[in-house]
Amino acid sequence: MEIRIVTPAAKGERKGNRVTALRWAGHLRALGHRVRIAGDWKGEPCDLLVALHARRSHAAAEAFRAAHPWKPLVVALTGTDLYLDLPGSAEARRSLALATRLVVLQPLAMRCLPEPARAKARVVYQSARPVPAPPPANGAFPICLLAHLRPVKDTSVAPAALRLLSPGSRVRLLHLGAALDEESAARARAAAEAEPRYRWLGERPRREALRVLAGSRLLLVTSLLEGGANVVTEAIAAGVPVLSTRIDGSVGLLGEDYPGYFPVGDAPALAALLARAEAEPGFLAELRGRVASLAPLVDPRGERERWRGLLEELRGDWARRAPEKAGGR
Repeated sequence: MEIRIVTPAAKGERKGNRVTALRWAGHLRALGHRVRIAGDWKGEPCDLLVALHARRSHAAAEAFRAAHPWKPLVVALTGTDLYLDLPGSAEARRSLALATRLVVLQPLAMRCLPEPARAKARVVYQSARPVPAPPPANGAFPICLLAHLRPVKDTSVAPAALRLLSPGSRVRLLHLGAALDEESAARARAAAEAEPRYRWLGERPRREALRVLAGSRLLLVTSLLEGGANVVTEAIAAGVPVLSTRIDGSVGLLGEDYPGYFPVGDAPALAALLARAEAEPGFLAELRGRVASLAPLVDPRGERERWRGLLEELRGDWARRAPEKAGGR
């Protein structure tokens, strides 16, 4: 098949949507298909369009469906789609109606979909491969936060929590992520000046970010919402425990009873978890064991097989609905 993936994340960006599009393209090529990634669809020949982001890729989905009423269209739903856009965006809801299939990244996302849309939704867990860990930090308790400085990531909670730790705490936080404006950069620099256990390194290459993750005792996820964060998947692959806000995007991956959650925006609760993880080896081992048990979920072979199964479904639908068009690749 000739497949086109449309994503609002531009070439060269390190945001989650671009990472997802690149990884999916790799899986689809490994399955024998020709794949291109673009920011829009302008009528280029393809057998399948994958629109990553229901609202922001709506124009591409609408144009493709108008030009090809019978060809398969997959709409992949981000956290912004699920938890912000669907209630108020007619374009996002229209994309759901146009789609042949919907892709979500964790099962709790189904709860956000209108009842008629759930039957055509499929869960495709994101996958990751671990990278070698650097040598352990001498005497420190390194943790990391891999998130751009966007309001939805609520990254200011992390340094606020560090300020509540005891003076003797060995916790050291490395924060990697781009500032999208000077105001957010200034806040991050001010937080680093006020709390020496916090360092903001700005945007870094993806491989460096993964090495920082691999060398950390904990990953922090402070987001207000996530569709199913790449970074949680990457932490599972690396065997690094996660402390996360209790949001569906994390609960759908880590499990309802995972012991490392804290309420959104609650710096004292995060500080209490950090102090416990540092002081109680048993608690840290429990977190590590729970994450290790999830490793099969993020195996790249599983993600590829889910895409294989989805494509087989789409071929069957296409053959039933438009037999005269089913003789293509």
